[in-house]
Amino acid sequence: MQTNLADFIKDTPAGREADAILRSCVHCGFCNATCPTFLLLGNELDGPRGRIYLIKEMLEGQSVTVRTQLHLDRCLSCRACETTCPSGVRYHRLFEIGCQVLEQRVPRSAASRMSRFLLGEALPRKWIFKPAVRMGQWLRPLLPSTLAARVPLPADGAARQRPRSTHQRKMIALAGCMQPTLAPNTNAATARVLDRLGIELIEVAGVGCCGALRYHLNSQEGALDDMRRAIDAWWPDVESGRVEGLVMTASGCGAQVREYGERLKHDPAYAEKAARIAALTRDASEVLAAEQGQLLDLLRQEGAGSGQRVAFHAPCTLQHAQKIRGVVETLLTAAGYQLSPIADAHLCCGSAGTYSIRQPELATTLRDHKLAAMRAGAPALLVTANVGCQTHLQSGSRRPVRHWIELLDERLNPPS
Repeated sequence: MQTNLADFIKDTPAGREADAILRSCVHCGFCNATCPTFLLLGNELDGPRGRIYLIKEMLEGQSVTVRTQLHLDRCLSCRACETTCPSGVRYHRLFEIGCQVLEQRVPRSAASRMSRFLLGEALPRKWIFKPAVRMGQWLRPLLPSTLAARVPLPADGAARQRPRSTHQRKMIALAGCMQPTLAPNTNAATARVLDRLGIELIEVAGVGCCGALRYHLNSQEGALDDMRRAIDAWWPDVESGRVEGLVMTASGCGAQVREYGERLKHDPAYAEKAARIAALTRDASEVLAAEQGQLLDLLRQEGAGSGQRVAFHAPCTLQHAQKIRGVVETLLTAAGYQLSPIADAHLCCGSAGTYSIRQPELATTLRDHKLAAMRAGAPALLVTANVGCQTHLQSGSRRPVRHWIELLDERLNPPS
Protein backbone atom coordinates (compact mmCIF):
# COMPACT_ATOMS: atom_id res chain seq x y z
CA MET A 1 0.00 0.00 0.00
CA GLN A 2 1.34 3.44 -0.93
CA THR A 3 1.52 6.01 1.86
CA ASN A 4 2.10 9.72 2.24
CA LEU A 5 2.14 10.43 5.95
CA ALA A 6 1.63 13.97 7.19
CA ASP A 7 4.49 16.06 8.55
CA PHE A 8 3.26 15.81 12.14
CA ILE A 9 4.13 12.12 12.31
CA LYS A 10 6.15 10.91 9.32
CA ASP A 11 9.60 11.52 10.83
CA THR A 12 8.77 10.23 14.30
CA PRO A 13 9.49 6.67 15.53
CA ALA A 14 5.74 5.97 15.61
CA GLY A 15 5.31 7.39 12.12
CA ARG A 16 8.09 5.28 10.64
CA GLU A 17 6.68 2.19 12.32
CA ALA A 18 3.15 2.94 11.09
CA ASP A 19 4.41 3.57 7.57
CA ALA A 20 6.14 0.19 7.45
CA ILE A 21 3.02 -1.58 8.72
CA LEU A 22 0.75 0.19 6.23
CA ARG A 23 3.06 -0.71 3.35
CA SER A 24 2.95 -4.39 4.35
CA CYS A 25 -0.84 -4.54 3.92
CA VAL A 26 -2.06 -5.73 0.49
CA HIS A 27 -5.75 -5.26 1.38
CA CYS A 28 -6.66 -8.83 0.48
CA GLY A 29 -9.54 -8.84 2.97
CA PHE A 30 -8.77 -12.23 4.50
CA CYS A 31 -8.75 -10.48 7.89
CA ASN A 32 -12.45 -9.60 7.67
CA ALA A 33 -13.37 -13.27 7.63
CA THR A 34 -12.15 -13.68 11.21
CA CYS A 35 -13.05 -10.27 12.62
CA PRO A 36 -15.86 -10.59 15.20
CA THR A 37 -17.22 -7.07 14.71
CA PHE A 38 -17.23 -7.31 10.92
CA LEU A 39 -19.07 -10.62 11.12
CA LEU A 40 -21.65 -9.08 13.46
CA LEU A 41 -22.13 -5.69 11.79
CA GLY A 42 -21.20 -6.36 8.16
CA ASN A 43 -19.69 -2.90 7.82
CA GLU A 44 -16.32 -2.61 6.04
CA LEU A 45 -15.27 0.08 8.52
CA ASP A 46 -15.91 -2.32 11.40
CA GLY A 47 -13.33 -4.76 10.07
CA PRO A 48 -9.52 -4.61 10.07
CA ARG A 49 -9.23 -3.56 6.43
CA GLY A 50 -11.59 -0.65 6.89
CA ARG A 51 -9.96 0.42 10.14
CA ILE A 52 -6.57 0.37 8.43
CA TYR A 53 -7.97 2.74 5.81
CA LEU A 54 -9.31 5.05 8.52
CA ILE A 55 -5.96 5.09 10.35
CA LYS A 56 -4.09 5.68 7.07
CA GLU A 57 -6.30 8.66 6.25
CA MET A 58 -5.77 10.08 9.72
CA LEU A 59 -1.98 9.69 9.59
CA GLU A 60 -1.96 11.30 6.15
CA GLY A 61 -3.58 14.39 7.62
CA GLN A 62 -7.11 13.96 6.32
CA SER A 63 -10.09 15.06 8.40
CA VAL A 64 -10.96 12.90 11.38
CA THR A 65 -14.39 12.82 13.00
CA VAL A 66 -16.35 10.99 15.66
CA ARG A 67 -17.16 8.48 12.91
CA THR A 68 -13.53 7.39 12.92
CA GLN A 69 -13.66 7.24 16.70
CA LEU A 70 -16.79 5.07 16.61
CA HIS A 71 -15.30 2.42 14.32
CA LEU A 72 -11.98 2.27 16.15
CA ASP A 73 -13.72 2.09 19.53
CA ARG A 74 -15.61 -0.97 18.30
CA CYS A 75 -12.39 -2.89 17.71
CA LEU A 76 -11.83 -5.63 20.30
CA SER A 77 -8.05 -5.71 19.77
CA CYS A 78 -8.49 -9.49 19.64
CA ARG A 79 -5.78 -9.87 16.96
CA ALA A 80 -7.60 -12.69 15.17
CA CYS A 81 -6.91 -10.71 12.00
CA GLU A 82 -3.17 -11.06 12.61
CA THR A 83 -3.48 -14.84 12.84
CA THR A 84 -5.31 -14.83 9.50
CA CYS A 85 -3.21 -12.25 7.64
CA PRO A 86 -0.97 -13.87 4.99
CA SER A 87 1.24 -10.74 4.89
CA GLY A 88 1.99 -10.61 8.60
CA VAL A 89 0.53 -7.13 9.09
CA ARG A 90 1.07 -5.97 12.70
CA TYR A 91 -2.44 -4.59 12.97
CA HIS A 92 -2.43 -4.27 16.75
CA ARG A 93 0.57 -1.95 16.70
CA LEU A 94 -0.87 0.21 13.91
CA PHE A 95 -4.12 0.34 15.86
CA GLU A 96 -2.31 1.51 19.02
CA ILE A 97 -0.55 4.29 17.10
CA GLY A 98 -3.79 5.32 15.42
CA CYS A 99 -5.73 5.41 18.70
CA GLN A 100 -3.09 7.57 20.34
CA VAL A 101 -3.30 10.11 17.49
CA LEU A 102 -7.09 9.93 17.51
CA GLU A 103 -7.23 10.82 21.22
CA GLN A 104 -5.36 14.02 20.41
CA ARG A 105 -7.42 14.99 17.37
CA VAL A 106 -11.00 14.09 18.29
CA PRO A 107 -12.16 15.23 21.74
CA ARG A 108 -14.35 12.76 23.56
CA SER A 109 -17.58 13.70 25.27
CA ALA A 110 -17.43 14.54 28.95
CA ALA A 111 -19.28 11.31 29.78
CA SER A 112 -16.83 9.22 27.76
CA ARG A 113 -13.82 10.91 29.33
CA MET A 114 -15.21 10.39 32.81
CA SER A 115 -16.04 6.73 32.14
CA ARG A 116 -12.55 5.99 30.81
CA PHE A 117 -10.94 7.87 33.67
CA LEU A 118 -12.88 5.89 36.26
CA LEU A 119 -12.11 2.58 34.58
CA GLY A 120 -8.42 3.41 34.35
CA GLU A 121 -8.18 4.63 37.93
CA ALA A 122 -10.50 2.28 39.82
CA LEU A 123 -10.05 -1.15 38.23
CA PRO A 124 -6.25 -1.43 38.62
CA ARG A 125 -6.34 -0.37 42.27
CA LYS A 126 -7.20 -3.27 44.54
CA TRP A 127 -8.03 -0.98 47.45
CA ILE A 128 -10.83 0.52 45.32
CA PHE A 129 -11.83 -2.49 43.23
CA LYS A 130 -12.17 -5.07 46.00
CA PRO A 131 -14.54 -3.02 48.23
CA ALA A 132 -16.56 -2.06 45.14
CA VAL A 133 -17.01 -5.73 44.20
CA ARG A 134 -17.91 -6.63 47.78
CA MET A 135 -20.53 -3.87 47.82
CA GLY A 136 -21.92 -5.12 44.51
CA GLN A 137 -22.17 -8.65 45.89
CA TRP A 138 -24.01 -7.37 48.95
CA LEU A 139 -26.45 -5.39 46.78
CA ARG A 140 -26.74 -8.08 44.09
CA PRO A 141 -30.32 -9.15 44.97
CA LEU A 142 -31.48 -5.53 44.59
CA LEU A 143 -29.78 -4.81 41.26
CA PRO A 144 -31.41 -5.05 37.80
CA SER A 145 -30.78 -8.49 36.29
CA THR A 146 -28.45 -7.20 33.56
CA LEU A 147 -26.26 -5.44 36.13
CA ALA A 148 -26.49 -8.21 38.73
CA ALA A 149 -25.19 -10.72 36.17
CA ARG A 150 -21.95 -8.73 35.95
CA VAL A 151 -21.29 -8.91 39.69
CA PRO A 152 -19.19 -12.02 40.42
CA LEU A 153 -20.31 -14.43 43.08
CA PRO A 154 -18.19 -14.51 46.25
CA ALA A 155 -15.17 -16.78 45.97
CA ASP A 156 -14.75 -19.81 48.21
CA GLY A 157 -12.33 -18.70 50.92
CA ALA A 158 -11.23 -22.28 51.61
CA ALA A 159 -9.85 -22.54 48.08
CA ARG A 160 -7.18 -19.93 48.81
CA GLN A 161 -4.91 -22.24 50.82
CA ARG A 162 -1.43 -22.52 49.34
CA PRO A 163 1.43 -24.95 49.89
CA ARG A 164 3.85 -24.06 52.67
CA SER A 165 6.79 -26.06 51.35
CA THR A 166 9.84 -24.39 49.82
CA HIS A 167 11.87 -25.49 46.81
CA GLN A 168 15.17 -24.56 45.23
CA ARG A 169 13.37 -23.83 41.96
CA LYS A 170 11.32 -20.65 42.25
CA MET A 171 9.16 -18.66 39.84
CA ILE A 172 7.27 -15.40 40.23
CA ALA A 173 3.53 -15.22 39.70
CA LEU A 174 1.74 -11.97 38.93
CA ALA A 175 -1.13 -11.56 41.37
CA GLY A 176 -2.69 -8.90 39.15
CA CYS A 177 -5.11 -6.17 40.03
CA MET A 178 -8.52 -7.84 39.61
CA GLN A 179 -7.80 -11.57 39.70
CA PRO A 180 -7.18 -11.74 43.49
CA THR A 181 -10.74 -10.51 44.00
CA LEU A 182 -12.53 -12.18 41.10
CA ALA A 183 -10.71 -15.52 40.95
CA PRO A 184 -8.43 -15.94 43.98
CA ASN A 185 -8.17 -19.70 43.51
CA THR A 186 -6.34 -19.38 40.18
CA ASN A 187 -2.91 -18.53 41.56
CA ALA A 188 -3.45 -20.76 44.59
CA ALA A 189 -4.22 -23.72 42.32
CA THR A 190 -1.17 -22.92 40.18
CA ALA A 191 1.01 -22.83 43.29
CA ARG A 192 -0.28 -26.25 44.37
CA VAL A 193 0.30 -27.79 40.93
CA LEU A 194 3.82 -26.38 40.63
CA ASP A 195 4.57 -27.49 44.19
CA ARG A 196 4.00 -31.09 43.07
CA LEU A 197 6.58 -30.46 40.34
CA GLY A 198 9.14 -29.08 42.79
CA ILE A 199 8.66 -25.43 41.85
CA GLU A 200 7.86 -22.78 44.44
CA LEU A 201 5.58 -19.99 43.26
CA ILE A 202 6.06 -16.61 44.88
CA GLU A 203 4.24 -13.29 44.54
CA VAL A 204 6.14 -10.03 44.94
CA ALA A 205 4.45 -7.19 46.82
CA GLY A 206 3.95 -3.82 45.19
CA VAL A 207 3.43 -4.96 41.60
CA GLY A 208 -0.21 -4.05 41.04
CA CYS A 209 -1.54 -3.89 37.47
CA CYS A 210 0.63 -5.12 34.59
CA GLY A 211 -0.37 -2.05 32.57
CA ALA A 212 -2.70 -3.77 30.09
CA LEU A 213 -5.85 -2.07 31.32
CA ARG A 214 -4.65 1.51 30.95
CA TYR A 215 -2.77 0.77 27.76
CA HIS A 216 -5.91 -0.39 26.00
CA LEU A 217 -7.80 2.65 27.29
CA ASN A 218 -5.19 4.78 25.45
CA SER A 219 -3.80 6.03 28.76
CA GLN A 220 -0.42 4.90 27.57
CA GLU A 221 1.77 7.03 29.85
CA GLY A 222 -0.06 5.73 32.90
CA ALA A 223 0.31 2.19 31.55
CA LEU A 224 4.05 2.62 31.10
CA ASP A 225 4.27 3.74 34.72
CA ASP A 226 2.46 0.53 35.74
CA MET A 227 5.01 -1.47 33.74
CA ARG A 228 7.96 0.30 35.32
CA ARG A 229 6.51 -0.30 38.78
CA ALA A 230 6.19 -4.02 38.05
CA ILE A 231 9.73 -4.22 36.71
CA ASP A 232 11.09 -2.43 39.79
CA ALA A 233 9.32 -4.91 42.06
CA TRP A 234 10.49 -8.00 40.14
CA TRP A 235 14.00 -6.91 39.25
CA PRO A 236 15.88 -7.78 42.48
CA ASP A 237 14.75 -11.42 42.26
CA VAL A 238 15.40 -11.58 38.53
CA GLU A 239 18.81 -9.90 38.63
CA SER A 240 20.01 -12.05 41.54
CA GLY A 241 18.97 -15.24 39.77
CA ARG A 242 16.76 -16.22 42.72
CA VAL A 243 13.93 -17.00 40.29
CA GLU A 244 14.10 -18.76 36.94
CA GLY A 245 11.19 -16.93 35.37
CA LEU A 246 7.73 -15.44 35.64
CA VAL A 247 4.48 -17.40 35.41
CA MET A 248 1.33 -15.74 34.06
CA THR A 249 -1.99 -17.31 34.97
CA ALA A 250 -4.07 -14.64 33.20
CA SER A 251 -3.36 -14.73 29.47
CA GLY A 252 -4.22 -11.04 29.14
CA CYS A 253 -1.48 -10.11 31.58
CA GLY A 254 0.87 -12.57 29.92
CA ALA A 255 0.37 -10.98 26.52
CA GLN A 256 1.13 -7.56 27.98
CA VAL A 257 4.21 -8.52 30.02
CA ARG A 258 5.69 -10.35 27.04
CA GLU A 259 5.59 -7.05 25.18
CA TYR A 260 7.35 -5.01 27.88
CA GLY A 261 10.51 -4.98 25.80
CA GLU A 262 8.63 -3.47 22.86
CA ARG A 263 6.70 -0.99 25.00
CA LEU A 264 9.77 0.36 26.79
CA LYS A 265 12.42 0.01 24.09
CA HIS A 266 12.86 3.80 23.91
CA ASP A 267 13.27 4.21 27.69
CA PRO A 268 17.04 4.09 28.38
CA ALA A 269 16.50 3.35 32.08
CA TYR A 270 14.17 0.39 31.50
CA ALA A 271 14.71 -0.94 27.97
CA GLU A 272 17.18 -3.67 28.95
CA LYS A 273 15.30 -4.70 32.08
CA ALA A 274 11.98 -4.78 30.20
CA ALA A 275 13.42 -6.98 27.47
CA ARG A 276 14.76 -9.44 30.03
CA ILE A 277 11.47 -9.57 31.95
CA ALA A 278 9.61 -10.20 28.69
CA ALA A 279 12.00 -12.99 27.71
CA LEU A 280 11.57 -14.73 31.09
CA THR A 281 7.77 -14.63 31.02
CA ARG A 282 5.82 -17.84 30.41
CA ASP A 283 2.16 -18.75 30.43
CA ALA A 284 1.31 -21.35 33.06
CA SER A 285 0.55 -23.87 30.32
CA GLU A 286 4.07 -23.47 28.88
CA VAL A 287 5.62 -24.07 32.29
CA LEU A 288 3.65 -27.29 32.75
CA ALA A 289 4.33 -28.44 29.18
CA ALA A 290 8.06 -28.09 29.84
CA GLU A 291 7.62 -30.47 32.80
CA GLN A 292 5.31 -32.82 30.92
CA GLY A 293 7.23 -36.02 31.70
CA GLN A 294 7.11 -35.48 35.44
CA LEU A 295 3.53 -34.25 35.21
CA LEU A 296 2.39 -37.39 33.41
CA ASP A 297 4.09 -39.55 36.05
CA LEU A 298 2.23 -37.72 38.79
CA LEU A 299 -1.08 -38.05 36.96
CA ARG A 300 -0.56 -41.80 36.53
CA GLN A 301 0.12 -42.11 40.25
CA GLU A 302 -3.20 -40.44 40.97
CA GLY A 303 -5.06 -42.95 38.79
CA ALA A 304 -7.42 -42.55 35.86
CA GLY A 305 -9.20 -39.24 35.40
CA SER A 306 -12.94 -38.73 35.50
CA GLY A 307 -13.31 -38.53 31.73
CA GLN A 308 -15.54 -35.48 32.07
CA ARG A 309 -16.23 -33.48 28.94
CA VAL A 310 -14.68 -30.02 29.05
CA ALA A 311 -15.27 -27.03 26.79
CA PHE A 312 -12.14 -24.89 26.78
CA HIS A 313 -12.36 -21.32 25.50
CA ALA A 314 -8.90 -20.19 24.39
CA PRO A 315 -8.73 -16.42 25.04
CA CYS A 316 -7.58 -14.19 22.20
CA THR A 317 -4.61 -13.12 24.29
CA LEU A 318 -3.53 -16.76 24.44
CA GLN A 319 -4.13 -17.97 20.88
CA HIS A 320 -3.66 -14.77 18.85
CA ALA A 321 -1.37 -12.53 20.92
CA GLN A 322 0.92 -15.15 22.50
CA LYS A 323 0.42 -17.72 19.71
CA ILE A 324 -0.08 -20.52 22.25
CA ARG A 325 -2.44 -23.04 20.70
CA GLY A 326 -3.23 -26.60 21.69
CA VAL A 327 -1.05 -26.61 24.81
CA VAL A 328 -3.83 -26.29 27.39
CA GLU A 329 -5.91 -28.80 25.45
CA THR A 330 -3.05 -31.32 25.54
CA LEU A 331 -2.63 -30.85 29.29
CA LEU A 332 -6.34 -31.32 29.96
CA THR A 333 -6.42 -34.45 27.81
CA ALA A 334 -3.40 -35.83 29.67
CA ALA A 335 -5.24 -35.20 32.93
CA GLY A 336 -8.10 -37.46 31.77
CA TYR A 337 -10.61 -34.92 30.48
CA GLN A 338 -12.40 -35.13 27.14
CA LEU A 339 -12.27 -31.97 25.05
CA SER A 340 -15.59 -30.84 23.64
CA PRO A 341 -15.27 -29.22 20.18
CA ILE A 342 -16.15 -25.52 19.92
CA ALA A 343 -17.29 -23.99 16.64
CA ASP A 344 -15.47 -20.81 15.60
CA ALA A 345 -13.04 -21.23 18.49
CA HIS A 346 -10.90 -18.42 17.05
CA LEU A 347 -13.56 -15.78 17.75
CA CYS A 348 -13.51 -13.47 20.77
CA CYS A 349 -15.93 -13.94 23.66
CA GLY A 350 -16.43 -10.16 23.93
CA SER A 351 -14.57 -9.54 27.17
CA ALA A 352 -11.49 -7.81 25.71
CA GLY A 353 -10.38 -5.90 28.80
CA THR A 354 -12.92 -3.16 29.46
CA TYR A 355 -14.72 -3.72 26.13
CA SER A 356 -17.63 -5.49 27.85
CA ILE A 357 -18.22 -2.28 29.83
CA ARG A 358 -17.58 0.20 27.00
CA GLN A 359 -19.47 -1.74 24.29
CA PRO A 360 -22.02 -3.80 26.24
CA GLU A 361 -24.35 -4.68 23.36
CA LEU A 362 -21.65 -6.07 21.09
CA ALA A 363 -19.91 -7.75 24.00
CA THR A 364 -23.10 -9.46 25.18
CA THR A 365 -23.86 -10.76 21.69
CA LEU A 366 -20.35 -12.17 21.35
CA ARG A 367 -20.58 -13.71 24.82
CA ASP A 368 -23.86 -15.44 24.04
CA HIS A 369 -22.49 -16.80 20.76
CA LYS A 370 -19.42 -18.14 22.56
CA LEU A 371 -21.45 -19.76 25.34
CA ALA A 372 -23.76 -21.39 22.79
CA ALA A 373 -20.73 -22.81 20.97
CA MET A 374 -19.24 -24.07 24.24
CA ARG A 375 -22.49 -25.72 25.35
CA ALA A 376 -23.13 -27.38 21.99
CA GLY A 377 -21.01 -30.41 22.88
CA ALA A 378 -22.86 -30.92 26.19
CA PRO A 379 -19.75 -30.46 28.36
CA ALA A 380 -19.78 -30.96 32.11
CA LEU A 381 -17.30 -28.11 32.65
CA LEU A 382 -16.64 -24.71 31.07
CA VAL A 383 -13.08 -23.44 31.41
CA THR A 384 -10.85 -20.68 30.08
CA ALA A 385 -7.44 -19.12 30.71
CA ASN A 386 -8.05 -15.45 31.51
CA VAL A 387 -9.87 -13.82 34.39
CA GLY A 388 -11.59 -11.29 32.10
CA CYS A 389 -13.02 -14.01 29.87
CA GLN A 390 -13.93 -16.08 32.91
CA THR A 391 -15.90 -13.24 34.52
CA HIS A 392 -17.55 -12.18 31.25
CA LEU A 393 -18.65 -15.71 30.34
CA GLN A 394 -19.84 -16.29 33.89
CA SER A 395 -22.15 -13.27 33.58
CA GLY A 396 -24.18 -15.23 31.01
CA SER A 397 -23.90 -18.72 32.47
CA ARG A 398 -25.58 -20.42 35.40
CA ARG A 399 -22.90 -23.09 35.25
CA PRO A 400 -19.57 -22.09 36.84
CA VAL A 401 -16.82 -21.00 34.46
CA ARG A 402 -13.41 -21.96 35.81
CA HIS A 403 -9.72 -21.56 35.04
CA TRP A 404 -8.25 -24.68 33.46
CA ILE A 405 -5.46 -24.90 36.07
CA GLU A 406 -8.07 -25.67 38.72
CA LEU A 407 -8.91 -28.93 36.92
CA LEU A 408 -5.29 -30.07 36.97
CA ASP A 409 -5.05 -29.05 40.61
CA GLU A 410 -8.01 -31.26 41.49
CA ARG A 411 -6.38 -34.21 39.75
CA LEU A 412 -3.01 -33.74 41.43
CA ASN A 413 -4.35 -32.54 44.78
CA PRO A 414 -7.77 -34.17 45.25
CA PRO A 415 -9.94 -32.44 47.85
CA SER A 416 -9.92 -34.35 51.14
